[in-house]
Amino acid sequence: MDKLLQDLRDALSAGQSVAYTSLVETRGSTPQKAGATMLVFPDGSQAGTLGGGCVEAEVKRRALRLLDEGRPELLTFQLDSDYGWDDGLICGGRMKMLVDPLRPGADVSYFETYHQQVHAGRGCTEAVIIDPEKAGGGAEADRFLFDATGKLVASRPLAVPAETVVKNLRSCLERPRPYVTDGVSYLTQLERCRLLIVGAGHVGQKVAELAASVDFDVWVVDDREQYCNSERFPLAKRLIVAPFDQALSGLDVDPNTLAIIVTRGHNHDEEALYHLAEKPARYIGMIGSRRKIKLIFEDLLRGGISRQSLAQVHAPLGFEIGSQTVPEIAVSIVAELIANRNLGQTPRTLQSGSLIDEIPDPAATNACQA
Repeated sequence: MDKLLQDLRDALSAGQSVAYTSLVETRGSTPQKAGATMLVFPDGSQAGTLGGGCVEAEVKRRALRLLDEGRPELLTFQLDSDYGWDDGLICGGRMKMLVDPLRPGADVSYFETYHQQVHAGRGCTEAVIIDPEKAGGGAEADRFLFDATGKLVASRPLAVPAETVVKNLRSCLERPRPYVTDGVSYLTQLERCRLLIVGAGHVGQKVAELAASVDFDVWVVDDREQYCNSERFPLAKRLIVAPFDQALSGLDVDPNTLAIIVTRGHNHDEEALYHLAEKPARYIGMIGSRRKIKLIFEDLLRGGISRQSLAQVHAPLGFEIGSQTVPEIAVSIVAELIANRNLGQTPRTLQSGSLIDEIPDPAATNACQA
């Protein structure tokens, strides 16, 4: 979304018209879900996608017509035999699209504010009126932009949202998916999460590459400058070269941080987990065999780290996909990170316990003996 909004600003600055299109509501089976966005340019080219197929082609055709008329419109498509995929697959759902044509010289303050919010990674919610009667006022395709705290920061056109619009707003800090209530579509841009990668080896490098491509702010920690550098991690927001204990002991780790431990050895993994286990990160994962992880947990229990903290550690980290190669391992890790970010909890943690459960609790054993 960040790049797409920048592309919109660049096009208008260059004197080029552009149609902003956004999927604001879906029902049933559809090739994309609400929140998908696409730009359409006068020559028929595009940036972004609404799912491909015949629907996307029809949206482009009608967006080009609206560029001439200069007015926003909501378009509805029933995915029947008229709007199946190009290969003939019929989804059977319904899609409602917002098309907003923009010409050079148009007021783009709304999009500028939207881009500022997304680029800063603060999170925001766009409320689009799709049924004015249910919404309690306004006009179809009116839009209101709220920041992460629920404060109105922009509207298109300039207007005050109806009480119903504000009442149904959920903070994007709760990480909600797009939703429709009382004739209003709420499209959430989640606050961007930080991914702390401890270990700049081959796995850390590939995870960083994939994670940056799915909108994590990547930080990398390693004690070797020849590994932890901008050439190997060109998309990292921050690189920290220092002994692991020095780098992690005072590092700012907040509830919007996910951390993975993928160092080159057992001792470094244990040292990193010692400093991270009791920090308020939303996710901590560690690579390694079950035997190695249990040995590290046992050492940390003796070192004063609580069982409760270790029970929250995802180890071995990553979804089980039978991965063998470094890229496959990275895919399994990033998939779990995305699930935690988008769903709040990683599905596998709801189905199985932690390896800490396999380590006897001396306190419980003594209590039973007494």
